[in-house]
Amino acid sequence: MSPGVGFPSRNHFVRAQRSAVVPVACAAFVLGEVALRLYWLAGGRWGYTACDRTALVDPTGGCGADRVHTLPFWAGWGAVGVGVALAIIVGCAVRFPDRAVAAASWAASALLLVVAFPLHLLFEVPAALTGRPSDWRDLGARLALVAGGVLFAGLANASGPRRDPAPAGYQPVPRWARRWAYAAVALPVVGWAVPHGLWVLGVPFGISEQQLDEIQLDLSTETGLAITLVPPFAGLLVLGLVQRWGQQFPRWVPRLGGRRVPRLLAVIPAGVVALALVTYGVLSVAVFVDQLRTGDLSWAEVWEGWATSATLLVFLGWGVSLGVTATGYALATRPRLPPEPAHCPPGSIPSRLERS
Repeated sequence: MSPGVGFPSRNHFVRAQRSAVVPVACAAFVLGEVALRLYWLAGGRWGYTACDRTALVDPTGGCGADRVHTLPFWAGWGAVGVGVALAIIVGCAVRFPDRAVAAASWAASALLLVVAFPLHLLFEVPAALTGRPSDWRDLGARLALVAGGVLFAGLANASGPRRDPAPAGYQPVPRWARRWAYAAVALPVVGWAVPHGLWVLGVPFGISEQQLDEIQLDLSTETGLAITLVPPFAGLLVLGLVQRWGQQFPRWVPRLGGRRVPRLLAVIPAGVVALALVTYGVLSVAVFVDQLRTGDLSWAEVWEGWATSATLLVFLGWGVSLGVTATGYALATRPRLPPEPAHCPPGSIPSRLERS
């Protein structure tokens, strides 16, 4: 037998350890969420928020959550049912890992990320950090759902067919992915940062004076700057999906310089944000069209505040361009399926490599 043949490598043990940790983490997430919902059903209200169901202006206190006697279905028994379904997926991933279980895990990941609506976090967390009163219970719940979505994405990756390691070195992404990446960088700058920056400075760009007064009354200067600057700076990270530093850590990064960037570390966040942007854009456009249809919004009002209306298309275009870029990155860095072992026809002489 040739050296090393038949003995698991160190990478094999590392992959095995990671494969064991992911299901445990997913199970812990599901158990925590189900336990919290059962606690709410029993009458407890720690961590529960009613800010989307009451008129009370107390985001830090859950908007009167302790006054809610009947828990909404999807916050209680509906969530418990979803938790049971997720637990079944985790169990199947441990006992019967295959393509079907991987597909179910990807669907669970997508569901959790859609419900979490990460785009809300992208704007609310910076605003909260600058001192704006925020519903921390809601933000914590959304962050937990995002974590659950990431964990189930890892479960899906571990449940699928085994693949060889990703190709070594930098793998150029398709040219079309580069074009979409530049669009994903430009859209939040031109379509978001420029108009919001002008509004913070007191310039009624694409909106009426009344809308400008409402914006400046609702937002402090610090919050306005945070909301204006975070999206374009976050958009710059998209360049990593088409540049070398998105696949290999730069040499100047301590302890990581030159090492390969974990593929899911780039694909999952990009996919999450793209999904959130597209979802928000589609829903917002649908509401916008419905308001025009019912007469709640006139074309004169649309023209007067054209900058806010155009923002809806910016979100949709930003999400699509980011999603296409992430797809190009995923294709370029996709691990290869291991080759099937060659079988010798009956009566033939096996090669030296097969005999060793």
